[in-house]
Amino acid sequence: MTKLKILAGPFAFDGKLETEAAPATCAAFLRHLPFEGQIVHVRWSGEGVWIPLGDMQFGVGYENHTCHPAPGHVLLYPGGISETEILLAYGGVSFASKVGPLAGNHFLTLTSGLENLAELGRLTLWKGAQPIRFELAEGSVSV
Repeated sequence: MTKLKILAGPFAFDGKLETEAAPATCAAFLRHLPFEGQIVHVRWSGEGVWIPLGDMQFGVGYENHTCHPAPGHVLLYPGGISETEILLAYGGVSFASKVGPLAGNHFLTLTSGLENLAELGRLTLWKGAQPIRFELAEGSVSV
């Protein structure tokens, strides 16, 4: 199992890649580690934060995709009708953009620090963009 460490705002989370359900997305994301960005609140889609990635390409299509991630699920929207993005749900989310509903590949699930997700969401909503970093966890085996 490949584990990641996620540092978002002042919080740290552990996560596991969903290599069986989304193998191509996991492999593509691993090639970009460590991955750094800024999260902003999704606001109109519900309780989530996202990393806008513009026209960045991961070279994957849809797999294990959903419009309604659970808290702690991380999705990669590979682009197409809207820009490429990564979404982290901290509560109820109906994933969408100005062009309508979107489905993103659920490729990562947070496994610790979940008690801080709602606070991360509130911090991002009221204080603005927060830094985020994804990296391999110490001792983790890459796929």
